[in-house]
Amino acid sequence: MKAPITFAIAGFGDRGSTYASMQKLFPDKMKVVAVADLNPDKVEKAKKLYDIPEENCFASAEEMLEKEKLADVLVVSTMDRQHVGHAIPGLKKGYNILLEKPISPEIEKCREILEVAKDCPGKIIVCHVLRYTAFYNTLKDLLSSGRIGEVVSICANENVAYWHQAHSFVRGNWRNSQETSPMILQKSCHDMDIFTWLTGKKCVAVSSVGGTHLFKKEKAPEGATPRCLGGCKAKESCIFDAEKIYVTDPKTGIMNGKGWATSILSVENTVESTYEALRNGPYGRCVYMCDNDVVDHQQTLLVMEDGSTISFTMCAFTQDCYRYFKAMGTKGEIEADMKSNVIRVREFGKEEEVIDIGAMQNDLKGHGGGDSGIIADFLEMLLNDTDATERTTTLENSMQSHFMALAAEESRLKGGALVTL
Repeated sequence: MKAPITFAIAGFGDRGSTYASMQKLFPDKMKVVAVADLNPDKVEKAKKLYDIPEENCFASAEEMLEKEKLADVLVVSTMDRQHVGHAIPGLKKGYNILLEKPISPEIEKCREILEVAKDCPGKIIVCHVLRYTAFYNTLKDLLSSGRIGEVVSICANENVAYWHQAHSFVRGNWRNSQETSPMILQKSCHDMDIFTWLTGKKCVAVSSVGGTHLFKKEKAPEGATPRCLGGCKAKESCIFDAEKIYVTDPKTGIMNGKGWATSILSVENTVESTYEALRNGPYGRCVYMCDNDVVDHQQTLLVMEDGSTISFTMCAFTQDCYRYFKAMGTKGEIEADMKSNVIRVREFGKEEEVIDIGAMQNDLKGHGGGDSGIIADFLEMLLNDTDATERTTTLENSMQSHFMALAAEESRLKGGALVTL
């Protein structure tokens, strides 16, 4: 395949627009040539950003897929339950597929696309971007080196952050598992995938507990109203007040130049358009009065094939959004977190070694550099017609993470019962 590799984007939301933006990093290797989205303003934005011809702009992924193959790569970044339904026609048309996770919350859909992919020429990889970060690649090398011996136990946390929980999993697109996916799959299939990749082991049993502790009507403070801008008497003291999170907060508010979350609210991404969205859209709702059903905390115990264990905590109630990891082995331990981007290696009886990931890699934006890393790997795979490497998140590699996450949700709904895989 010759450069530039052409891309068609099905779903120009946060993830689709992120992958499209990689054209700026790889201008000689990739070019966005088609876009589809249900929101005509997003289609128009993509058209202007990437000089996409009018005839390659579509009102839906289905409309795009009615046409003959438009590009080398189809990016499937629609909603969770649409992924398989959009990827399979793409595969059959000969597209190479960059598939946003999760593959599907339905096991049978995961198996269906796996079977279809076997008979199609295109390559397909799932966007488990953490495999492509310097942080986790360094951890992989350290664990594989044997410096801490056999890994007996791992303790890991996904700190979701209070504002991110409110944005994505209470007010936002992934608030309701019946419409999208259980949170342990949508948010943490990344983590399930990383655990199997780092250890080189399969999971054989799962136990999980958790629920929605705070974000429900009975926990609403006195004087709360259905919308934050609707005369709410609890507004001043409420940390989840939408105006604080999206407009005035130093870390997340648009008035302070922090536009990631607000870019989801409106295409214009201005103070005025943000206020308009808060008055009329879902992101202006009281977090205690939404139609959410996903958890705000969950603890999962994974039993691996050699008897080693992994304890994983996902929790909304943290100040910042980052991952923590500690591996305990027969000869030492490794402790690391993505907030400081520092890894500490402690071989028993020796001096601690401190590895600063930030000093190793300049650009740690976009999942710690994983967003650009997966695109770089995919481009090289297509340009050189090479097969997947041990790191590549093929459908087969990704499937294990889905089995683990869905087993965790099954266990949680059964009160923590042990579920075997």
